[in-house]
Amino acid sequence: MLTLQTELEGKHAQFGFLRENLKHHGFTLGSYWEYDRGFFDAVLTKEEGETIYLRLPFKVTTGMLDSDNAYVKFLKPYVIKHVVHLGLEHDGSSLLDSTGISQFQTPIDKDAEIQHRNKWVAAGEEVVEKVVQYLN
Repeated sequence: MLTLQTELEGKHAQFGFLRENLKHHGFTLGSYWEYDRGFFDAVLTKEEGETIYLRLPFKVTTGMLDSDNAYVKFLKPYVIKHVVHLGLEHDGSSLLDSTGISQFQTPIDKDAEIQHRNKWVAAGEEVVEKVVQYLN
């Protein structure tokens, strides 16, 4: 994991507004959200079984995350690398699993080592600058 030094940390915004505007930059709400916290994820690169994400964690300060009117406060953003197995899943739970292309596979490594660290810190910080413009 590579933490980023940006102006995003500590900024507040309305959740619904953020979700709508950040999707234009490739962000989605991370699947492991709770009513009081969550994160936006964007893929910086994806090659074979390795994906490098920019993650923007936040906590809910007003309301609950299932409401567009909730307000969130951003925590320190970071870059993370997930590695998944591209082979066959042996439980046979779905056709996509059996073809080896399921997007729902559990990563082998949720925080794999990132090569070319400076490159990915710069890439992440560049995207975060675009996010900050929605907060000013």
